[in-house]
Amino acid sequence: MKIPSIPGFDQHAFQKYLRNTGWLIMARMGSLFLKMVITAVALPNYLGAEQNGVLNYPLVLVTFFVAIAALGMDSFVTRQLLQKPDRQPIILGTAFRLRLAAGFAVLPLIYLTYKLIETFAAQAPAAPLEYVGIVSLICIFQSVNIIDNYFQARTEGKYIMYVQIGGNLLSAVLKLLLILMQAPLIWFVWMLAIDVLLLSIGYIIVYQRKGGKLGEWRFEGATARLLLRYSWPLAFSAFFVSLYMKIDQLMIDAYLGKVALGIYTPVVNLSEAWYFVPMAIVISVFPAIMNARRDDPQRYRRRLQNLYELMISLGLLVAIVMTFLAPWIYEWFYKPEFHAGAEVLAIHIWAGIFISLNVANGQYLIAEGYTGMLFTRSLLGAGINIALNAWWIPQYGMVGAAYATVVAYACSAFFVIFVPKTREQGLIMLASLTFMPLIRRMLEIKRNGNA
Repeated sequence: MKIPSIPGFDQHAFQKYLRNTGWLIMARMGSLFLKMVITAVALPNYLGAEQNGVLNYPLVLVTFFVAIAALGMDSFVTRQLLQKPDRQPIILGTAFRLRLAAGFAVLPLIYLTYKLIETFAAQAPAAPLEYVGIVSLICIFQSVNIIDNYFQARTEGKYIMYVQIGGNLLSAVLKLLLILMQAPLIWFVWMLAIDVLLLSIGYIIVYQRKGGKLGEWRFEGATARLLLRYSWPLAFSAFFVSLYMKIDQLMIDAYLGKVALGIYTPVVNLSEAWYFVPMAIVISVFPAIMNARRDDPQRYRRRLQNLYELMISLGLLVAIVMTFLAPWIYEWFYKPEFHAGAEVLAIHIWAGIFISLNVANGQYLIAEGYTGMLFTRSLLGAGINIALNAWWIPQYGMVGAAYATVVAYACSAFFVIFVPKTREQGLIMLASLTFMPLIRRMLEIKRNGNA
């Protein structure tokens, strides 16, 4: 597979990282296509707006706690596996047991949160507690996904592709069969948990076929303390990232009801479907960025600059295309009861620019050891999103929620400008948003060519 070069990165030395990006993108491309056809289009049309709202409510609520149960240790586990490959059974075994314990620990918190919403929200939750309990199994199943970090550390993204494509293909076929059978809603609720279970089984099968042995995984107290010490800020950060990415859906249900939630959820699915691209790229270039930080500070800064420019370019391209296509997408693929989502999608899609910047800058903060700032900026984004949603949803409905999302993501991305030790990075990001550094480089190349 021919991989195009990324400016600022040495093509020959960096080929394996870019190849890993390619495999990751292929895996998510398969997931994206299936998700778009089944989850974001066929299923909402089959269920209708009201039942679609009921189906998605448990997933939105549980997502906050899945982030906590993952303990924010993915990046650090990958880093430990890179640095100490001989300790792989201990690192994976310890991380798995910690995440499994966290998965069970959050179950009472999910129940308590549901009861609080039921007591104090203006409207009753869109879904019954039984549905939330079924979907809560995701918190336990996801503990196995620590195997993903093993393949990332070995730059073997193709095995992640096998799992992602296989699991999502099987999930899509099952959901399509349920639609053809005109199955009741409860079956699709179970499928939300089964989706994650299928991926977990896939990871185990591939890991063992590549020589891994689950029986060798061991728990070590010292490793557990190390993982928790470095990862707990990321765990809280992941919770607040989930909060400001999903809170608009809970608040739409609270203010506008489950029909509005059923219309808004496909908007979010369509808008966020491509977010795997910046994540896959950043995960794969992270080792090269860390090497540059160690060996060449100037190259380190240049690579970060190039990465920010790439993230912004991707986000801008997707936003412009989707803004123009949104009315046609809804006209061609959705029942009339969903058509109000077209205007919302044309706004919500612009949040992707700032999500991409957040993903890229997050790796800089991890590289510099500023993991506490990930928590702070996530808390800021969550607070702004909640406040703006509470203000704008009653006045502007779903459109207000979309604008609140864009503003909250932008504030979170550029929070680093207001912290002295990260201000330079914030200014680099801001300059990248204007494309001025790129324009200057192009002018310099043109002048040198004419000289």
